Amino acid sequence: MQSLSEFLEEHPDLRFVFTGGKGGVGKTVSAAVLAYHFARQGKRTLLASLNPVHSLSSLFGQDLSGGQVRPVRGVDGLFAIEVNTEDAVQRYRESVSARIREFLRYADIPVDARPFIDIAMTNPAFEESAMFDKMTDMMLMQSGEYDRIVFDTAAVANAVRLIGLSKIYGLWLGRLIESRKEALSLRVQLSFRKDKVLEEVQRDPMMADLIAMSQRFDRVKGLLVDPAITAFFFVTLPLSLPISVVKRFIEMVRAYDIPVGGVLVNEVITHESLGETPDEYLRNKFAEQGAYLQTIQNDLGPLVRAYLPLYPREVVGLEAVERVAEDMFRPSQDLAAELPA
Repeated sequence: MQSLSEFLEEHPDLRFVFTGGKGGVGKTVSAAVLAYHFARQGKRTLLASLNPVHSLSSLFGQDLSGGQVRPVRGVDGLFAIEVNTEDAVQRYRESVSARIREFLRYADIPVDARPFIDIAMTNPAFEESAMFDKMTDMMLMQSGEYDRIVFDTAAVANAVRLIGLSKIYGLWLGRLIESRKEALSLRVQLSFRKDKVLEEVQRDPMMADLIAMSQRFDRVKGLLVDPAITAFFFVTLPLSLPISVVKRFIEMVRAYDIPVGGVLVNEVITHESLGETPDEYLRNKFAEQGAYLQTIQNDLGPLVRAYLPLYPREVVGLEAVERVAEDMFRPSQDLAAELPA
């Protein structure tokens, strides 16, 4: 097993880190601890929550809401933002609406643009597209301000769809550009005043917009698939469903060529936490997790980067984050041996 510390030492140029997993497994805490560690290492770090329901404010005990980047008190070099989902969707809606209206106007199609806009807005992946657009903005525009950007994603299904758009988006843009080229070429061929039409074609705002979008996408895709600078970490519990989810979505992420950084196993019950006289429930859970830890070792062993214990209290506040960071980045990770006798 390669520890998280060893993995990061082998990836000194890592710039973009994503955390994902089934809901309730500890993605936000893991993202916060990673960001805290980077900041403590002297890296100017941005922690961005892409969750529809944010919890960074509660975790750090300060108001981080409002969609604005704010410094995290008590940690030099650490900044956080809870991305306003409604604001991101509204801005994306305005952008898409403007593009549709511009297309219809330039194509000289005398129809009401609203039905076309409504169809675009009701696309099942519209919200994911909006968040992907926001994520790409942060990767391209804010990466110059920060050494590391850590993204706390939504539940893993949404996260994979979000990142998976990087591949689908490129195919869609490529087809749009080719279609636009064909339409413009046909317009020139059918015109009587070819010189004038050709001049208009060369100034085609839609083609310029599509090419700009394509170039922007290519830049982001280059970042997302580069294992030297990007890593996706999955968080799981020693339970059947979270393990199954992680195994399934690791395959999906790899299908999109997104580098998998590893797996973090959270809430492992240790002998220490049992004590001398454990209650029956905790003793049963300890026995139960043994089989699940063995499954993790068998199926995900090479990817496991850290085992985190089940804490007696909720991880809230900077002191608790620091405690988790100590456990996550311990040189020796031996919690896999915490199996019932």
